[in-house]
Amino acid sequence: MIKLGLRQNFAQFMLLVAVNALVGGTLGQERTVLPLLADEVFHLDRYTGALTYILAFGLAKAGTNYFAGTLSDRYGRKPVLIAGWLIAIPVPLILILGPTWGWIVAANVILGISQGLTWSTTVMMKMDLVGPKQRGLAMGFNEAAGYLGVAATALATGYIAAEYGLRPGPFLLGAAFIALGLGLSVLFVRETHHHAKTEAANHVSVHAHAGSLSDRQVFTLTSFRDRSLSSISQAGMVNNLNDGLAWGLFPILFASAGLSLERIGILAAVYPAVWGAGQLITGGLSDRIGRKWLIVGGMIVQAVALGMVAVGDSFGIWLAAAVLLGAGTAMVYPTLLAAIGDVAHPEWRARSVGAYRLWRDGGFAVGALLSGLIADAFGIPAAVAVVAALTAASGLVVAVRMRGNDHIRARV
Repeated sequence: MIKLGLRQNFAQFMLLVAVNALVGGTLGQERTVLPLLADEVFHLDRYTGALTYILAFGLAKAGTNYFAGTLSDRYGRKPVLIAGWLIAIPVPLILILGPTWGWIVAANVILGISQGLTWSTTVMMKMDLVGPKQRGLAMGFNEAAGYLGVAATALATGYIAAEYGLRPGPFLLGAAFIALGLGLSVLFVRETHHHAKTEAANHVSVHAHAGSLSDRQVFTLTSFRDRSLSSISQAGMVNNLNDGLAWGLFPILFASAGLSLERIGILAAVYPAVWGAGQLITGGLSDRIGRKWLIVGGMIVQAVALGMVAVGDSFGIWLAAAVLLGAGTAMVYPTLLAAIGDVAHPEWRARSVGAYRLWRDGGFAVGALLSGLIADAFGIPAAVAVVAALTAASGLVVAVRMRGNDHIRARV
């Protein structure tokens, strides 16, 4: 008999936590090294050009996120997860051997497709397993594992690069993560789609629509029509817009101030480390106090942190800003995903998560383009300041538009 709940599915849940840590590590291999590779190896003299890899990654991941939901509903979660790992196999090799910047951009298209499949399915599988009462806690564990994986790998690759150079050492770590993630997914991960069907059979939707929605209807509802879902989608997009800025421009800003590779690696790691660890608290907290005001508060905290980066000029200030930025993101990230689960019916939840993640990871592309253009024209601090203002405005949109009681109605 299929049972929902964290305790009832603990072993499989924790296996998926470990798998998502490897998914995060596969992304983390780039966080410290790639911006410096653009500057020091390929000598790209314009920020807009240097950030093309984030633009490519964001567009590829955003589009794949959308289809991951549909594919996982049609074929099951596990085949999509395995496909994502298989697609990632050539990425480290291309990053190591790529002779031109175009090869690096191509590697990030492949990585974006892989991440869209692997990360999306681990999200859906944990939602499937735990049911409605612990959804925030489940998303906290999922995103914590992923971004602690990003942080640990960003820190490790900073030290590897300082000791052995920007290539090939840092990317060999990514290759090991891909091999291990694929092995665990093939041999030990079990399908969870039947858990979602069990929940659907006993689900009372907080929305007027139940299970009979087309893909277009789900996309429109998530993106524009439903007050909560659309608020969540725009907040997710702005959140990843500022993460794309942090990924692409912060290492260059820190290097221009004379910081060592080790210190740049620390700053690149602290932000996702606080983000990752904080979600172990904020995910479960959102189950108890609700989603809306954690999201609003988190966006405002992020905006303050970005303002500190814009005006700062030393390791100490930037370290404090990185901690604050991680804390703000931790308040927002699992809460947004849990809030989608509160509103979306189990029959179309995977597609709604896919639509949300399309908008959210589209923020990488928007952030790369917007911050690159502003940085080229006015400098990196100006780009950071503009993104800080956008982040604060996004929090205000959530405060005005999002419903505050969806998490309560979802349990009735």
